[in-house]
Amino acid sequence: MKSSALIVFSGGQDSTTCLGWAKNRFEDVETLTFDYGQKHRVEIYQAKKIANALDVNNFVLNINAFSQLNDSALIDGSLDISSAHRSKPNLPASFVPNRNAIFFTLAHAYAQKLGIENIIVGINQTDYSGYPDCRQNFIEALELSLNLGSESNIKFHYPLIHLTKAETFKMSEEEGVLDIVIEESHTCYNGDHNSKNEWGYGCGECPACDLRAKGWEKYKEAL
Repeated sequence: MKSSALIVFSGGQDSTTCLGWAKNRFEDVETLTFDYGQKHRVEIYQAKKIANALDVNNFVLNINAFSQLNDSALIDGSLDISSAHRSKPNLPASFVPNRNAIFFTLAHAYAQKLGIENIIVGINQTDYSGYPDCRQNFIEALELSLNLGSESNIKFHYPLIHLTKAETFKMSEEEGVLDIVIEESHTCYNGDHNSKNEWGYGCGECPACDLRAKGWEKYKEAL
């Protein structure tokens, strides 16, 4: 049986790096992108574009629930993306409550449908943005629960979990996708895919752009 993997794929730096990593390790690779009402919707287009460039299938799944809940600056354009979350002040405004839990649960169901044995996610607890659902203990607990609840044995992989953003740039170089990360991936929370920077496209001001820019500088220093 061929080894297979499903990438939870936003079209951003991290998931594009994970896609390159997976293509170098698994025979059959699929990508799954979520349309959840995010204001930076250009990432959906870029995800499709990157998947096509790397010759993998991309399936877009629509989720309306997050728009109805409307509890994140990634969805509500009236909120300041750089402020604290309105209902969880210890977290950033960009936090979408239970987003990863729902994304990964749906990815697990999709993997069951296709008979895929591995799911790759780009969560990171080193240079992360303060999201509690990007930690290793969260994904380990979720994997156990999902497999118990579905009589499955699907393995989650999180190759970026202990990497800094600089190290993620290095991994993308090693996996052969650095150019596509720079030229095509989208991370900017403000949805700016017109302003080109040395590290890629983005407004250069939002928390995601700031983290990416600082990682790029440290990556260059280490060359």
